[in-house]
Amino acid sequence: MSQLPPALIDRFGRHVTYVRLSVTDRCDLRCVYCMAEDMTFLPRAQVLTLEELARLGRCFTELGVTKLRVTGGEPLVRRDVMTLFRSLGTLDGLKELTLTTNGTQLPRFADGLKAAGVDRINISLDSLDPERFKRITRLGELDKVLAGIEAARAAGIRRIKLNSVVLKNRNHDEVADLVGFALERGLDISFIEEMPLGVIGDHDRAEAFYPSDAIRADLARHYELIPTTESTGGPSRYWRVAGSDTRIGFISPHSHSFCGSCNRVRVTAEGRLLLCLGQEYSTDLRRVLRANPLDDEPVKRAIVNAMAIKPRGHDFDLEAKPVIFRHMNATGG
Repeated sequence: MSQLPPALIDRFGRHVTYVRLSVTDRCDLRCVYCMAEDMTFLPRAQVLTLEELARLGRCFTELGVTKLRVTGGEPLVRRDVMTLFRSLGTLDGLKELTLTTNGTQLPRFADGLKAAGVDRINISLDSLDPERFKRITRLGELDKVLAGIEAARAAGIRRIKLNSVVLKNRNHDEVADLVGFALERGLDISFIEEMPLGVIGDHDRAEAFYPSDAIRADLARHYELIPTTESTGGPSRYWRVAGSDTRIGFISPHSHSFCGSCNRVRVTAEGRLLLCLGQEYSTDLRRVLRANPLDDEPVKRAIVNAMAIKPRGHDFDLEAKPVIFRHMNATGG
């Protein structure tokens, strides 16, 4: 058998060092940009076990991946998920273990996450108005998320970043207030253009689109923004607020594509290795895992071979009907 390469490099010369592992498609919220109101979730047998997820984490790090992010759905609603964090936190070669969460479960888990080696957390926060927050999340209580943010701070998580999906006439008028909230607490914040994944039925995505340039112009009326070349390994392009440590990121899949420097792949909760957020190119890792329960070599070879089908970029089009029918919760947020 031929020797596996020491790094994951696609046909465009991009080095994949960052993997997002989705542990569940379930969530305790129903955010309007992420899910339809009535969702059908995966049967348990189709979802990777925590042991399979830990095994994949090991395979990826042995292929040169240095950053793993645990995502969902809401990852912290997965039963016994802390066993996965503890396993991943011991992997040789892993430089960063991170989490994306809606924050509702952090009062229970923040201390354990810190102990397991999680030193960065992204927390979704789209509004500081309780009624507006409930409308956007359909089920959410703002106080629970705010308590989760404080729990993460109290646990000593090194870097906490807020993620805000900005929708015109829903929350675009709150961007300055959200930055003020982040500044007061020493947090980072990223503003995200909505991505057209799945049929959501709540709003017209083209009409709700609010571009990053407009957000930055709104913020410039309140804050002095200093451009920076800093990166956290993901798609955000960062600016600094003068006189603070707070970074403001913009994730702009429509107005400023980040595909050319993409260093990421995703594993869905059912074990599909997605090579691009906005395309359906994928490899079924669950099949390979379960066909080879004691041998990682075929799993790693499937990962390496998948690099050949990683596309140059996405084809997001807000004016068209969704061509990607999986919702964001199924994709891995």
